[in-house]
Amino acid sequence: MSGALVLTEAGTALAAVTSGAAYARVKAPAVFWSAVGLPVTALRFSATYSSTMDSCGLTVAPSRLRVLVTRATTRREIRPVPPRIRRVRPTTTGLRVRLRLAPGQEPADVAASAERLRHAWGVHSVHVAEIKPGVVELRMTGFDVLRKVRMPRRPPSGDLVVPVAMRDDGTAFTRDYRAVPHCMTLGATLTGKSVYIRNLITQLAGRNVALVGIDCKRGVEQAPFAPRLSALATDPDMARGLLDALVQEMEDRYDLIREYQGIPRAVAADDIASDIWGLPAKLRPVPVVLIVDEIAELFLIATRKEEERRDHMVTQLIRLAQLGRAAGMFLEICGQRFGAELGKGATMLRAQLTGRVIHRVNDKPTAEMGLGDISPEAVLTATQIAPDMPGVAVAGDTSGGWSRIRTPNLSLADAAAVCRATTHLVPDLATLAAFRPYVPPVVIIPPKPSVPPRFFPNPVTE
Repeated sequence: MSGALVLTEAGTALAAVTSGAAYARVKAPAVFWSAVGLPVTALRFSATYSSTMDSCGLTVAPSRLRVLVTRATTRREIRPVPPRIRRVRPTTTGLRVRLRLAPGQEPADVAASAERLRHAWGVHSVHVAEIKPGVVELRMTGFDVLRKVRMPRRPPSGDLVVPVAMRDDGTAFTRDYRAVPHCMTLGATLTGKSVYIRNLITQLAGRNVALVGIDCKRGVEQAPFAPRLSALATDPDMARGLLDALVQEMEDRYDLIREYQGIPRAVAADDIASDIWGLPAKLRPVPVVLIVDEIAELFLIATRKEEERRDHMVTQLIRLAQLGRAAGMFLEICGQRFGAELGKGATMLRAQLTGRVIHRVNDKPTAEMGLGDISPEAVLTATQIAPDMPGVAVAGDTSGGWSRIRTPNLSLADAAAVCRATTHLVPDLATLAAFRPYVPPVVIIPPKPSVPPRFFPNPVTE
């Protein structure tokens, strides 16, 4: 009787643990990975590493010295040599393994076998990143990190390095304006472009940066961010004046750099500057980030007068894209489609936008506009984004690297609250003062005092 009771209790406990693990795997994959997936994967990796590498063709013949030492000290069979494991580091989303490649191998060899490694070790994905010549890192993820985005606790950050989204390898996707000054963001309606811009603005709001917006949809997208914006244009006519002011600001900054260079004896040879980053901190102007919500609204015309305005605005945008980096002025161009059919200058402007963030698109040519010069695989990935995954995008740059990302969900109210809380950080730029959006004061309506109930005496009955 006691034995049956023990078996019953053990079976109940086992069923409870199994049910809890199954529930955690669906509802809390990070918890399941830390408790179950990570130990199992680590054990499987350590037990099958050599055989898996051999099966994937990632081994090389041992050196002559290794063969002689092996024959002299042991009678073991001489086997091919896999890449040497330098470091194994567990994370909350997966496992990081740093490998020293064997002579004659290259990172592309390991990347080509990433899918086979994923199946061999039973993980969700395997990504290969080159750390330095001869050293690569396998970034394994135990679950789909893009299903429910949780940004890393310590993402890389700086004055002009802002974390915006999560990569599918578990790392943070950042916008580094010093490395990639201008970016193009494309995507169909309801694909997450607005959420991407909200995350970008809220991350920049707490930094010493001037934010400038052009939203020709009467400001419905960027008006909630007005407390933090240094300038805002809500129609094409205002956009023309704002772009002229930005070009004037850029020219003033170039004059400042030239004046600083023109002091031959007061400035050391190592301190000669060709951009604002070489200026002393007390002279360095604040960086400016221009966010254009819908680029097509600046290109579309109906009359000849509008055509002249369009050509002028496009010319100013191209000047900012070509010369703005040295002056600390950066562009974020957004739209549903960005191609030559928009009009003269569209292709030339697009060529200046190094960064590319492409959300779900309605046709393949749109994906090719943004990613065709990066990778054919990136174009295919952008066309396969599911409609039920808003915020998922393919991010890359013209250097050829790309990855899938997803921005964390951020409501418009929360983004507006961040902008209101950082109003005091808006820099004072005289050239943009005329375009500073009006922010009405917040009126707090006190609650109505509760009126105590009135009690009437009971009527006197005769």
